[in-house]
Amino acid sequence: MLTQIAIHAVTVLDQDEALDFYVGKLGFEVGDDVDMGFMRWLTITLPADPERHILLEVPGPPAQDEQTVAQLRELLTKGALGVAAIINTDDCRATYDTLRSRGVTFTEEPTQQPYGIDCALRDPFGNHLRITQPTPMQEITEEDIQRWRGEG
Repeated sequence: MLTQIAIHAVTVLDQDEALDFYVGKLGFEVGDDVDMGFMRWLTITLPADPERHILLEVPGPPAQDEQTVAQLRELLTKGALGVAAIINTDDCRATYDTLRSRGVTFTEEPTQQPYGIDCALRDPFGNHLRITQPTPMQEITEEDIQRWRGEG
């Protein structure tokens, strides 16, 4: 049976720029950096979770044809691919302050949610990332629903 998620992919347009952001600003470490001839296999890990890798994947052959690559690039830069990752932290507000001091731009400030405190940002390519300080799930209120809809 399945036992764990070992690698998941985040689409990026430039792997060196992705390293500058994910390693240089967010604090990930390089897991694997291998020239496979037809692609660069580049993964990152969190120091606290070295067994789980994120593949920083550039769209292209052999997985996609040029038309599909163009569509993916357009969707990515529009931020239309949804949440790329939710990353946990022990202290969302402190993490937010640290990352802002490193030049990270956030789309949402830390906010108390029914599941904890979280904030949001986009990477240089358009991927949505959330940073969450999880707590046991609380009751979802009408105020929460209005905030999520952008009504409050």
